[in-house]
Amino acid sequence: QVQLVESGGGLVQPGGSLRLSCAASGSIFSINTMGWYRQAPGKGRELVAAITSGSSTKYADSVKGRFTISRDNTKNTVYLQMHSLKPEDTAIYYCNAFIRPYDSSPLTNYWGQGTQITVSS
Repeated sequence: QVQLVESGGGLVQPGGSLRLSCAASGSIFSINTMGWYRQAPGKGRELVAAITSGSSTKYADSVKGRFTISRDNTKNTVYLQMHSLKPEDTAIYYCNAFIRPYDSSPLTNYWGQGTQITVSS
């Protein structure tokens, strides 16, 4: 069974920085795209950033130049470095990954449990 475990959330002042980590564990043959989504109160879940197995990246316009996504394939871990945080970045942040648990299995979409980030003075 595959699990995604996030860490690094919390309370930060506007202009501050945080780094999120998400480690995949369990039965893993390969990991394709990994990413971060967020959901603010009363809003839908939106893509924040994604990174392919070849390290191509994609960002939401609202975080370009402030957030950086990266991954360590040796640790099955994806990171989100966030700078210049704004109150509108407040949300629950979810890790997402497309994983092939076994050689013969299809790619399956997995989600982490979510971690709260609150940007407030």
